[in-house]
Amino acid sequence: MKQNHPFHIVLSNSRGKPTQQLELFALLNLGIAQSLASGVISATESIQRFYHADNCLYVRKHLRSKQANAIMSHGVQLPDLFDCLPAEEAQREFFHELEKIRSLCLKLLEKGHRLGVANCDRIELERHKGLTSQST
Repeated sequence: MKQNHPFHIVLSNSRGKPTQQLELFALLNLGIAQSLASGVISATESIQRFYHADNCLYVRKHLRSKQANAIMSHGVQLPDLFDCLPAEEAQREFFHELEKIRSLCLKLLEKGHRLGVANCDRIELERHKGLTSQST
Protein backbone atom coordinates (compact mmCIF):
# COMPACT_ATOMS: atom_id res chain seq x y z
CA MET A 1 0.00 0.00 0.00
CA LYS A 2 1.30 3.45 -0.93
CA GLN A 3 1.75 5.84 1.99
CA ASN A 4 1.03 9.51 1.54
CA HIS A 5 3.84 11.54 3.10
CA PRO A 6 3.18 15.24 3.63
CA PHE A 7 5.49 17.65 1.87
CA HIS A 8 8.26 19.19 3.92
CA ILE A 9 9.25 22.78 3.11
CA VAL A 10 12.96 23.45 3.71
CA LEU A 11 13.80 27.15 3.67
CA SER A 12 17.51 26.53 3.20
CA ASN A 13 16.67 25.38 -0.35
CA SER A 14 15.41 28.86 -1.26
CA ARG A 15 17.64 31.18 -3.24
CA GLY A 16 17.73 34.91 -3.71
CA LYS A 17 18.67 38.07 -1.91
CA PRO A 18 17.77 38.34 1.79
CA THR A 19 14.87 40.69 1.03
CA GLN A 20 13.52 38.19 -1.52
CA GLN A 21 13.88 35.34 0.95
CA LEU A 22 12.01 37.31 3.62
CA GLU A 23 9.25 38.08 1.13
CA LEU A 24 8.97 34.40 0.21
CA PHE A 25 8.97 33.50 3.90
CA ALA A 26 6.14 35.96 4.62
CA LEU A 27 4.05 34.78 1.67
CA LEU A 28 4.51 31.12 2.61
CA ASN A 29 3.44 31.88 6.17
CA LEU A 30 0.35 33.72 5.02
CA GLY A 31 -0.64 30.64 3.03
CA ILE A 32 0.07 28.34 5.96
CA ALA A 33 -1.94 30.58 8.31
CA GLN A 34 -4.86 30.50 5.87
CA SER A 35 -4.58 26.72 5.56
CA LEU A 36 -4.60 26.40 9.34
CA ALA A 37 -7.56 28.77 9.75
CA SER A 38 -9.62 26.90 7.17
CA GLY A 39 -8.70 23.48 8.55
CA VAL A 40 -6.85 22.30 5.45
CA ILE A 41 -3.88 21.40 7.68
CA SER A 42 -3.71 20.84 11.42
CA ALA A 43 -1.39 22.54 13.88
CA THR A 44 0.61 19.32 14.14
CA GLU A 45 0.91 19.10 10.35
CA SER A 46 2.17 22.68 10.23
CA ILE A 47 5.09 21.63 12.44
CA GLN A 48 5.87 18.65 10.23
CA ARG A 49 5.62 20.69 7.05
CA PHE A 50 7.08 24.08 7.95
CA TYR A 51 7.59 25.07 11.59
CA HIS A 52 10.19 22.33 12.14
CA ALA A 53 13.61 22.70 13.76
CA ASP A 54 15.55 23.01 10.45
CA ASN A 55 13.51 26.02 9.38
CA CYS A 56 13.59 27.60 12.85
CA LEU A 57 17.38 27.38 12.83
CA TYR A 58 17.61 28.70 9.27
CA VAL A 59 15.42 31.69 10.10
CA ARG A 60 17.48 32.50 13.17
CA LYS A 61 20.89 32.13 11.50
CA HIS A 62 20.27 33.32 7.94
CA LEU A 63 17.19 35.54 7.75
CA ARG A 64 18.11 37.33 10.99
CA SER A 65 14.78 39.08 11.30
CA LYS A 66 12.99 39.62 14.61
CA GLN A 67 9.63 39.39 12.88
CA ALA A 68 10.53 36.17 11.06
CA ASN A 69 11.84 34.62 14.27
CA ALA A 70 8.64 35.65 16.09
CA ILE A 71 6.53 34.06 13.33
CA MET A 72 8.38 30.78 13.77
CA SER A 73 7.95 30.96 17.56
CA HIS A 74 4.21 31.47 17.22
CA GLY A 75 3.96 28.66 14.68
CA VAL A 76 5.90 26.19 16.81
CA GLN A 77 3.61 26.63 19.80
CA LEU A 78 0.31 26.11 17.96
CA PRO A 79 -0.11 22.37 18.76
CA ASP A 80 0.73 22.98 22.43
CA LEU A 81 -2.35 25.17 22.81
CA PHE A 82 -4.59 22.15 22.36
CA ASP A 83 -2.56 20.10 24.84
CA CYS A 84 -2.68 22.52 27.75
CA LEU A 85 -5.91 24.53 27.39
CA PRO A 86 -9.61 23.64 27.42
CA ALA A 87 -10.94 23.19 23.87
CA GLU A 88 -12.82 26.49 23.61
CA GLU A 89 -9.97 28.55 25.04
CA ALA A 90 -7.43 26.69 22.87
CA GLN A 91 -9.46 27.48 19.75
CA ARG A 92 -9.66 31.16 20.71
CA GLU A 93 -5.90 31.31 21.35
CA PHE A 94 -5.22 29.41 18.14
CA PHE A 95 -6.97 32.07 16.05
CA HIS A 96 -5.29 34.82 18.09
CA GLU A 97 -1.87 33.29 17.31
CA LEU A 98 -2.76 33.03 13.61
CA GLU A 99 -3.63 36.73 13.62
CA LYS A 100 -0.24 37.52 15.18
CA ILE A 101 1.45 35.47 12.44
CA ARG A 102 -0.54 37.28 9.72
CA SER A 103 0.24 40.67 11.20
CA LEU A 104 3.97 39.94 11.39
CA CYS A 105 3.93 38.65 7.79
CA LEU A 106 2.29 41.84 6.59
CA LYS A 107 4.91 43.90 8.44
CA LEU A 108 7.67 41.92 6.74
CA LEU A 109 6.07 42.43 3.34
CA GLU A 110 5.58 46.14 3.98
CA LYS A 111 9.18 46.49 5.12
CA GLY A 112 10.39 44.63 2.03
CA HIS A 113 8.26 46.84 -0.18
CA ARG A 114 9.68 49.98 1.42
CA LEU A 115 13.23 48.66 0.96
CA GLY A 116 12.48 47.75 -2.63
CA VAL A 117 11.07 51.19 -3.38
CA ALA A 118 13.98 52.88 -1.64
CA ASN A 119 16.42 50.71 -3.60
CA CYS A 120 14.66 51.55 -6.89
CA ASP A 121 14.76 55.26 -5.98
CA ARG A 122 18.49 54.99 -5.20
CA ILE A 123 19.21 53.21 -8.49
CA GLU A 124 17.19 55.79 -10.42
CA LEU A 125 19.03 58.64 -8.66
CA GLU A 126 22.42 57.07 -9.44
CA ARG A 127 21.42 56.56 -13.07
CA HIS A 128 20.26 60.20 -13.28
CA LYS A 129 23.55 61.40 -11.74
CA GLY A 130 25.46 59.29 -14.25
CA LEU A 131 23.52 60.78 -17.15
CA THR A 132 23.98 64.37 -15.97
CA SER A 133 27.70 63.91 -15.32
CA GLN A 134 28.17 62.49 -18.83
CA SER A 135 26.43 65.47 -20.40
CA THR A 136 28.69 68.05 -18.68
